[in-house]
Amino acid sequence: MIHPMKSLLVLTLASTLSATAFAQAPAAPSRIRGEIVSLNGDTLVVHRTNSDNVTIAMKSDTPVGAVKNVKLADLKAGAYVGAASVPDASGKQVAKEVLVFPEAMRGNGDGHYDWDLLPGSKMTNANVDTVVQGTSGRELTMSYKGGSKTIFVPEDAPVVTFAAATRADVVAGKKVFVIARLVEPGKYEAARVVVEKDGIAPPM
Repeated sequence: MIHPMKSLLVLTLASTLSATAFAQAPAAPSRIRGEIVSLNGDTLVVHRTNSDNVTIAMKSDTPVGAVKNVKLADLKAGAYVGAASVPDASGKQVAKEVLVFPEAMRGNGDGHYDWDLLPGSKMTNANVDTVVQGTSGRELTMSYKGGSKTIFVPEDAPVVTFAAATRADVVAGKKVFVIARLVEPGKYEAARVVVEKDGIAPPM
């Protein structure tokens, strides 16, 4: 028979280890979308879409990029893309934007999972297996590790790829998409910044 005090000690130790493991688990990245209010030194302030201002630490070596348009007609089989989509009334996934990854980023974020662009939206990062041209857009059959999805890309959906940008492009009034980590309540640190350039705002 296990002594009650020994049993209590085991339970307490197990609880402590579980709590420690949970505390040490890396937090999911935060995606911040909005308009730049200011960049002063290493402090970036962004007015989040339909929300409040958020302060983000942006180090001098934080990667900065932009996007440029890709013609829907140039979206070919064999490309590795990320498509944010929402289901229509029939359940078909309809793209709200498509990001064509450079070949060096093939495999980035591979899969089909929840996304926070719009309520109920999904992100599919996958290889484009086939492209079928329709009267109002293109239907992509995409495969990722463990599955595949068919996504319709309407003619008016933004299709972009990454473009070069620098810290000098991070100025007030520009639209921005920031991947950040929550350091403590209300405080973020930027991992990557994608900024509006040449009038093209990041649609992600």
